[in-house]
Amino acid sequence: MSLAVQFSEYGTTEVLRVVDVPAPAPGPGQVRLAVRAAGVNPLDWKIMQGFMSQMMPLDLPAGLGYDIAGVVDQVGEGVTAFAVGDEVLGTSLTPAYAQSAVADAAALVTKPATVPWDVAGALAGSGGTAWTVLDRLKVTQGETLLIHAASGGVGTFTAQLAVARGARVIGTASESNHERLRSLGVLSVAYGERLADRVREIAPEGVDAVLDASGRGEIPLSVELAGGPERVLTLVAFDAASLGVQVHTDGASGNGVRALQDILPLIEEGRLHVPVWRTFPLAEAAAALDLSRAGHVGGKIVLLP
Repeated sequence: MSLAVQFSEYGTTEVLRVVDVPAPAPGPGQVRLAVRAAGVNPLDWKIMQGFMSQMMPLDLPAGLGYDIAGVVDQVGEGVTAFAVGDEVLGTSLTPAYAQSAVADAAALVTKPATVPWDVAGALAGSGGTAWTVLDRLKVTQGETLLIHAASGGVGTFTAQLAVARGARVIGTASESNHERLRSLGVLSVAYGERLADRVREIAPEGVDAVLDASGRGEIPLSVELAGGPERVLTLVAFDAASLGVQVHTDGASGNGVRALQDILPLIEEGRLHVPVWRTFPLAEAAAALDLSRAGHVGGKIVLLP
């Protein structure tokens, strides 16, 4: 048996329960993990509240979570990449808010010994999305990338990956986050009026590409600064496609393992930092989701089953 977080009806965190369920069994090409860490993402509380029920219909009761790190404790038929006892991370097939979960072996990578469990559990979703965003925007060395909400989960990963590629990164954020962004090599600017002027003080000729992870209405300004919509991508302004910008809703888009293979060496080299803001035991998943939903968190939130 395995403890897992479940909900039997859509709603706020009051619907969550920690229940004892049969431990899942891996099928062909799959492994089962003893979960050591599960990342908390905004998608999780959106699923819980039913906001995604049309796109992602669920058979209730259901669980939450897909960012995972753990120890392989059972191997399915045909798996040769991992063995019992291996420490891994990636994305899960069954809910990650649990003591035991199943994942496709092809969706996992080996966890380096120097990467802590809480960091490992926080990587797959935001890191994979950030890697895919940079790939879609085709950001290269010497270019200037503007990121709206650069201190958020995806924004922080994208900024650091772009800096590692040799790009110059300008990041919008609240004043309280400027010092942290500067420590990551980001040129930080404040939100609000005269934002265009502040960006042009740094980049008089405009920018090469823009990532909108904010949703504060900066799309027209972004198109202007980038000289057109082709290299403007939004994660949140779903109605912006009519303006010609790219709308990305598919997370890592199948690039999860490739992303982790790029991200983990940067972490080991000290060139990419993952700010884990808070960790919670499985029994306090409701508190973790409430904080995630409230926003303004100072980094990733992780459950440690």
